[in-house]
Amino acid sequence: MTRPSLIVHGHFYQPPRLDPFTGAMPLDPTAAPAHDWNERISADCYRPNADLGNLAAISWDLGPTLAGWLEHGDPIAYRGFVDGDAGRNGMAQPFHHPILPLSTTADRRTEIRWGLRDFELRFGRRPAGMWLPETAADLMTLRLMADEGVTYTILAPWQVDGGFLLDTRRPVRIDLGDGRSMVAVLYDAPLSTAVSFEPHATVDADAFVHDRVLPRLAEWPPDDDTPPLVVIATDGELYGHHQTFREHFLARLVGRTAPPDRPYATPTLEGAIAQAQSATLPLVALREHTSWSCEHGTARWSGACECIEQGDWKAPLRSALDRLAGGIDAATDHLAAGLPGSPDPWAARDAYVDVVAGVDPVTAFVERTLGSAAGADDRRTWRILLEAQRWRLAMYASCAWFWERPDRIETAGALRAAVRAARLVDGLASTDLEQRLIGDLALLDGDAVDGTDLLRSALTAVGAPLQDAENPSARGLRATG
Repeated sequence: MTRPSLIVHGHFYQPPRLDPFTGAMPLDPTAAPAHDWNERISADCYRPNADLGNLAAISWDLGPTLAGWLEHGDPIAYRGFVDGDAGRNGMAQPFHHPILPLSTTADRRTEIRWGLRDFELRFGRRPAGMWLPETAADLMTLRLMADEGVTYTILAPWQVDGGFLLDTRRPVRIDLGDGRSMVAVLYDAPLSTAVSFEPHATVDADAFVHDRVLPRLAEWPPDDDTPPLVVIATDGELYGHHQTFREHFLARLVGRTAPPDRPYATPTLEGAIAQAQSATLPLVALREHTSWSCEHGTARWSGACECIEQGDWKAPLRSALDRLAGGIDAATDHLAAGLPGSPDPWAARDAYVDVVAGVDPVTAFVERTLGSAAGADDRRTWRILLEAQRWRLAMYASCAWFWERPDRIETAGALRAAVRAARLVDGLASTDLEQRLIGDLALLDGDAVDGTDLLRSALTAVGAPLQDAENPSARGLRATG
């Protein structure tokens, strides 16, 4: 039998922080002395891990909105990810980090396609694996991923039936129905928890290997020729940002400074899966609407949940954004039907990621998808509709619902994206989507939160003040920028 394998997976992601009205990164005094939190976290984590070569030693997924900032905001760290994927270390991620089981079918498909395409553009290959935001999964999501060629993902052991009884040192197959399946790597929960939440456990990598890792690699059935695979899954920002200097722990565990006689191999995740598939993988059933960070499935992102004390604001916020999305989609269908040739806005939305990623000029995209015979007004309408859809997708980033209170920069970012999308459509169709959103957010009023104040604060911070219902002349302000 060959040596057992140890793989660390880092989930690298930051909330979308760009001002949707200007496309610039606003100054955030809470990140001082850095300009903003992307800059600060990159200095703490992404750059040091790139410098140490850790990104070529671990498995990782890189959020597209973060990758877009890194490319220009910290090109050395960005190059670390690009070079680190030379051994096929990377996995894709749905573009805006939404909780896909809570999304519409069309939104799930777009987020998956955008995430795969963004990865392909950045790393020059079509990825085989996709990390799900918060590992939140259901069968529909996995089937849509499989439709796009994704063959594996990473899940928590409790996300499959019998997970706590299964030996997580071997991948499993999720039954998707119709004779299809997807490989799922179940991460090692005790080791992942220790690395994530026990700072003392990662002070000494050699002691961690001796005390924590080796017992998990031992006691493999003697009649099993497939070597055990242990996966530690954590947030990537842990290594240097959440825990200072922990990038060196990572390098000692699986990277450049690891002892040459370490008792385990450190293959790529794709390579380890291929080796495990030489034997028959157990076929298991997925536990629907589960995740890695909520004991109650996906409740944390849809309403009150026992994981936190104050979550009554979450359901009204999601309902308000769902109603806004419905209005934007209805206007999109109506306006697209009146354009030359009645173009399919949903197929165009799926392809619009090339514009967002900066590889396809918007004017060329509009002419190609609408037709060169379309007039200037039609091209403008088409362009604005697609841009509205971009920000309508962005407003569902999961971090807007993660925390106990909504008066945080993550929720503010979602609200800005929502208003940007609403104003774009209001400026085209003379609708009142922004005012309806304001009315819906009033349902968040209570002792802990005032929805209107949240929205006003979020917009004022980027110089796009709340629209005055008594002053309709402000409608559509900056809508066509």
